[in-house]
Amino acid sequence: MIPIVGPQIAIWGLDYWDLAKLLWLSSLRTDGMDYREIFWMACDSTEQLRAEYGPFHTRAEAEAEARKLEFGYLLRYEHLLDENEEIQEVRCIFLELPGATFSSEGFTVSLHTRCATCGESSTHDKSWQAEVWADIHEFEHSRHRVRLFEHARGKGLKEIAGWRA
Repeated sequence: MIPIVGPQIAIWGLDYWDLAKLLWLSSLRTDGMDYREIFWMACDSTEQLRAEYGPFHTRAEAEAEARKLEFGYLLRYEHLLDENEEIQEVRCIFLELPGATFSSEGFTVSLHTRCATCGESSTHDKSWQAEVWADIHEFEHSRHRVRLFEHARGKGLKEIAGWRA
């Protein structure tokens, strides 16, 4: 136990890690009783359906990983916490990496199938593989409906509507 004495307060019964967490949270105090928790993600697009990689504690770590993965964006999450560490608000901020190029050439396209009923999914390189997977899944599970998505780096997921019509 480490006693901590401050202006008219004393905290007893804390071990080293509890003390470190308490000091860390107090350093993140914003206005009122809220705390701010910040972490970073590398992501390939600003679309709602996007690939994210992380989390990272610093922007530099996230930026290095984004460049390795050839992702063009960073996503900064800010969680505003109350005194009980309950999340009160979430803020998302996208940052485009300097020097990131988004040309359509050089992007590899992968196909993703996902059942709208049960959520089972798979990834495919060729369209016929997606169609075979969908046929098998819909045969084994009557009344299930499989959707097809196209994923290109830097562009996110895009649903291909009416592909089974």
